[in-house]
Amino acid sequence: MTGPRISWSLTHRQKRKLSLWLGLLMVVLLIVSSNWFWRLLYPIYYEETIRQEAAVHGIDPMMVAAVIRVESKFKEENVSHVGAIGLMQLMPNTAQWVAKESGIPYKGVEDLSDPVTNIKMGTWYLAWLSKEFKGNWVTAIAAYNAGQGRVSKWLYQEHSWDGRLETADQITVGETRHYVQRVFYSYDKYKRLYGDE
Repeated sequence: MTGPRISWSLTHRQKRKLSLWLGLLMVVLLIVSSNWFWRLLYPIYYEETIRQEAAVHGIDPMMVAAVIRVESKFKEENVSHVGAIGLMQLMPNTAQWVAKESGIPYKGVEDLSDPVTNIKMGTWYLAWLSKEFKGNWVTAIAAYNAGQGRVSKWLYQEHSWDGRLETADQITVGETRHYVQRVFYSYDKYKRLYGDE
């Protein structure tokens, strides 16, 4: 016994509609899979300064870009609710200490709104943290957010975290945990999009 016949034939109008939808889907897939599209979502401003300062300190410029993206989304006028200023969201006390240790010219808080000064100081500080944590960028990034003392306490006194990205969910402070994850997510994007330049 056979059931009712189902006709799968499409009208000319339906075929045209289907072709248009398939064509549109192909265009969207091409755009989304292109570097051009992702560079719009993950731009790098002040790229020359970032690359120059990263080279001076022997660190990956894409890490600097990732920190800036997470800290300020490249908005130089940003001031956080706790008083961190500029692209790399430096606290005035940290900036004073960096200036003293690094010799970077610094007249005061107003200098932190200058992108070049902010990137110079922030990059120097990132490089310093990396050295303090023996080249472990995960702990250096955590310390950029939470402070060197607090991260050292987690690692060496409380033993609540082993300093690896894979175990970042063990960081007891939620803001720092999410900060580390966001910076490394952005870092991976920047490496893929700009790393070969």
